[in-house]
Amino acid sequence: MEFLKPHETAVFALGGLNEIGKNCYCVEHKEELLIIDAGIKFPDDNLFGVDYVIPDYSYLMKNQEKIVALVITHGHEDHIGGIPFLLKQVPIKKIYAGRLAAGLIRNKLEEHRLLRKVELIEITESDVLKFKYLTVSFFTTTHSIPDSYGLAIKTPNGTIVETGDFRFDFTPIGEPANLTKMAELGARGVTMLMSDSTNSEVPNFTMSERKVGKSIRSIFHKAEGRVIVATFASNVHRVSQIVAASIQAGRKIAIFGRSMENAIRLAQELGHIVVPENTFISEREINQLPSNEVTIICTGSQGEALAALSRIANGTHRQVSIIPGDTVIFSSSPIPGNANSVNRVINLLYRAGAHVIHGKLNNVHTSGHASQEEQKLMLQLIKPKYFTPMHGEYRMLKIHAKTAVECGVAEENNFIIKNGDVLAMNCGRVRLAGTLDSVGDVYVDGNSIGGVGNVVIHDRKILAESGLLLAVASVDMKSRTLLSGPTIVSRGFVYVNESGSLMHNAERLVRERMKETLASSKKTITFTDLKQSFADDLKKFIVEQTGREPMILPVIMDVK
Repeated sequence: MEFLKPHETAVFALGGLNEIGKNCYCVEHKEELLIIDAGIKFPDDNLFGVDYVIPDYSYLMKNQEKIVALVITHGHEDHIGGIPFLLKQVPIKKIYAGRLAAGLIRNKLEEHRLLRKVELIEITESDVLKFKYLTVSFFTTTHSIPDSYGLAIKTPNGTIVETGDFRFDFTPIGEPANLTKMAELGARGVTMLMSDSTNSEVPNFTMSERKVGKSIRSIFHKAEGRVIVATFASNVHRVSQIVAASIQAGRKIAIFGRSMENAIRLAQELGHIVVPENTFISEREINQLPSNEVTIICTGSQGEALAALSRIANGTHRQVSIIPGDTVIFSSSPIPGNANSVNRVINLLYRAGAHVIHGKLNNVHTSGHASQEEQKLMLQLIKPKYFTPMHGEYRMLKIHAKTAVECGVAEENNFIIKNGDVLAMNCGRVRLAGTLDSVGDVYVDGNSIGGVGNVVIHDRKILAESGLLLAVASVDMKSRTLLSGPTIVSRGFVYVNESGSLMHNAERLVRERMKETLASSKKTITFTDLKQSFADDLKKFIVEQTGREPMILPVIMDVK
């Protein structure tokens, strides 16, 4: 980095700032580069055909010889989902992760046939990673998934604490957060805190996970038919409570959705979910039991079209269909952008006769992220000199920075930065040094990384919103004769049978322009000349007549 002094430590993000998702943070000192998390972001509705959004890894590709490790805070997709795509572009020798996150990563690497390309090392809170300049230690945090850690990175220019996703739950499911270790870090001195901002707009404390468990048990007690629960597969604490409520109510459990099956199997192997023998049943056994003895746990809490719950609601699932009297629980909140999809599934479930329970008022979900009072507690424990809010949209970062000022961080020591901005640490002081050149979104479409660019997305948007017009004609280029056509074919633009006059006039316009070009005095006529002769005029005509601008695709064939 040309804007960095040789002895300074660089801190920057490739993803996770001014957005929810694709978390990827870096600490660099001289020839050492440490990567923290490698997540994905799920695409917005306007990113047609895109499966995932990942950071631009150009900087890591250019500096791959500096990379000492990838360290994972926890096993959620927005922190580990990008690992296979990162490894396909950047060689990384070692990945350090907690037991559950390591298991989830291992499944991903096996699926992508990448397991042999990297050493995957399980860590615990007591482990310390020592490199030439950087030292990484861990502290246990509470989140919606076990084995979640915050990081303390000791550098020659001060200590950085990166919280990962966290909350403070004083009646947690699983291991409690290690407040003692956090306080010890604060007492020793922390130069900069990087902290989760997702719920910075939410006052007070986040509701305890145990309260959700109590609500779920109450619903199971009252339900007379089957109970179908949709939640995130990686929300292991929630799944464990659903399993416990089922056992207490005398219900057998069927699991639908590959990610849910994998997560529950792994959680059982690691002891996070403990059940009596024969608790889980196959899809074939569901109809052999009374309805009040069956629980179905499935994917699809975000209304995903191909997830199990959506197919059940649509009536297209092979094994399960809604029976009037079923109780369906959405034990999650819609991710921003997914509300319409979730509402569509809820309406279908109601139409099929199910009783649907969702929303905050029913206490069937709580966030895994800290609200304002918990963020204040983290700030008071760590006592940073400088503060950088992370993991959140801009308004969330801004509000979190204001909270930091209330907790004693000097206003000028708050850095609200964007992906690619580089903070330079120098002997306990921090400054904004510059911005990386190549930072942005990369689209994953199927197995293609970056093959879908803004131009392709723009074309897909036009196709989705305005449709396509094909102008098909046959010519003899040698004799400069129009043999047949042109014929205008509409796909997703207008219904041809009801727009005969429009199509006829468009065809006449194209025919006149093509004949003018073929009859011109120009010595050589190319296909490009013929296409350009009418493309602009046809577009102008269509816009004038309809107010819409479809994609126009000329198809000209030379018939010899």
